[in-house]
Amino acid sequence: MQEKKGYVSFVLHAHLPFIHHPESDDYLEESWLYEAISETYIPLLTNFQKLVDEGVNFRITMSITPTLLSMFDNRLLQQKYIHYLEKLIELSEKEIERTKDNERVNRLSHYYYDVHFHSHNRNHSRNHNLSGYKKLHSIQQTYS
Repeated sequence: MQEKKGYVSFVLHAHLPFIHHPESDDYLEESWLYEAISETYIPLLTNFQKLVDEGVNFRITMSITPTLLSMFDNRLLQQKYIHYLEKLIELSEKEIERTKDNERVNRLSHYYYDVHFHSHNRNHSRNHNLSGYKKLHSIQQTYS
């Protein structure tokens, strides 16, 4: 007897409260957005793109609230995010040097440097989050 094929559905919902403070270059709440971009949205896009590159016919349901879309598309927040990443890259470089005698911690420092450097390159090349999700949406429509 042949087993029936099962299916799993993942529904992702992305939201953050609206955070935008043009009067300040370093507003604490804006770091929530930057952390979410670096630690959630870019890794999702990276892995979705890997699936596309490998020819995996996958489906994903992801809702992104208008508030988050607005923040993704905000030029000032994009510039501030790049500055945020540049500070983290600089800190990571210092940590790589500081931890050079501790292999385990040094590997972690290199990991964070790579994560921030990848995020910086992705966003600095104008392939920021909103355009990445738009591209993924158009690719998914071709599979339908």
